[in-house]
Amino acid sequence: MKIHKKDKLITAKMSDAVFTKDGLIPAVVQDVRTHEVLMVAYMNRATLAQTIETGTMTYWSRSRKCVWVKGQTSGQFQRVRSIRLDCDGDALLFEVNQEGSGACHTGARTCFHRKLGA
Repeated sequence: MKIHKKDKLITAKMSDAVFTKDGLIPAVVQDVRTHEVLMVAYMNRATLAQTIETGTMTYWSRSRKCVWVKGQTSGQFQRVRSIRLDCDGDALLFEVNQEGSGACHTGARTCFHRKLGA
């Protein structure tokens, strides 16, 4: 994992990640080419380790209470290009190559396709 310190990229260890009392950490997923935020999901220690090992984004589904390999059923795989840990250690940023037409289960490219009005 890489984190920024005084505008320098430094290496962080998986043990530096701070998980919630439920054992989860939010994962912000960004397209490596466009820098568009594709989605936010959650990981536990096992899915983070699996993601690092396989290079394919793997999450913990809070609603289904199971491991979720992004793209396993849809074909919309996310291939990891970099992992960053935020300054507090309690959130992850993944830069990915998004395969297929998009990340969202609705069919949209990004889960952030709805603009909040005033």
